[in-house]
Amino acid sequence: MRFIFKTAYAQDLQIAKHGGHAFWYSALMLLLICAPWLFAEYWLAQLTFVLIYSIAGLGLMLLAGYTGLFSLGHAAFLGVGAYTQAVMTNAGVPFPAALACAAGLSATVGIIVGLPALRLKGVYLGMATLSFGFIVEEILARWESITNGNAGLAVKKPEIFGWTIESNEGFYFLCLVLTVSATLGILNLLRSPTGRAFVAIRDSEISAQSMGIHLAQYKTTAFSLSAALTGVAGALYAHKLQFIAPDQFNILQSIDLLLMIVVGGLASVHGAFLGAAFLILMPQGISLVKEYLPDAIGQAPGLKNVLYGAVLILFVLFEPMGIYGRWLKVRTYFQMFPFYRKGMFKRQKAFQKSDRLK
Repeated sequence: MRFIFKTAYAQDLQIAKHGGHAFWYSALMLLLICAPWLFAEYWLAQLTFVLIYSIAGLGLMLLAGYTGLFSLGHAAFLGVGAYTQAVMTNAGVPFPAALACAAGLSATVGIIVGLPALRLKGVYLGMATLSFGFIVEEILARWESITNGNAGLAVKKPEIFGWTIESNEGFYFLCLVLTVSATLGILNLLRSPTGRAFVAIRDSEISAQSMGIHLAQYKTTAFSLSAALTGVAGALYAHKLQFIAPDQFNILQSIDLLLMIVVGGLASVHGAFLGAAFLILMPQGISLVKEYLPDAIGQAPGLKNVLYGAVLILFVLFEPMGIYGRWLKVRTYFQMFPFYRKGMFKRQKAFQKSDRLK
């Protein structure tokens, strides 16, 4: 078992807590850099989608996992970023400028959504964001002069300083750089006073307000940052598919994003990546299992949705901390054996009297 002896406050702020973290994260980064030469083109494309969805997962994780704000319309931010990137790229705007505009417009829309939602909580906030998702989907379908409506919109290859990224390997490295940058940005944000304020709001709004945290300001900031990250993911998503349509950003896409962070592990940066890998690899597993199932089950049109729902129910009932939470329990068990206690990770939440009366 590893014991970390801290002698300075700066040690508590380090991203890598000990040498083991530095080694394994360096090994993972080396594997990702060598991926184009290690994996076939198909699996490299799937890994690219994992990176794209990881950025969207980090955005939703910041809102739902760390700030405690429930969203059922996050696919709308994905669509805003994708269409902004597509329209500007097709107009000849360089990739960095178009990406900045996609993130900025998504953040602006996030502020617009966040302001009316400041007085809402729980299921009511979910209904408000769900309605917003329907509105954005309808705007994308009806604004034909810009979005080309339901006919869809083709997207050009990304161009950076006169260099067009034609190959899948080049686009993979672009997604890798942006994913690493987003991850480091989120980790540093969570160590800052802003990130600590987000967590305080999630745990108890009344306690956070009593400590001088401006709820409206920080909730709006959380919405805007979450929307900006999701908009960046939407921009990369548009370039990867090279064709987008309004029905790609519907309620099912929002549910997929929510499923991703719940299964991966709420309030965990690792959970965004594990959830993205689950979301991309599960359809591949379903396709493999279909061959061994009876035709009445394997050829059923709703098999994927049924399995997704079953997996979500199982995680909520038996492993609320997600895949990353299960890994923490397994790791702690071997580290502390034979002194591991079953209820060690049980969440204990103490409410103030004012909270209980709500």
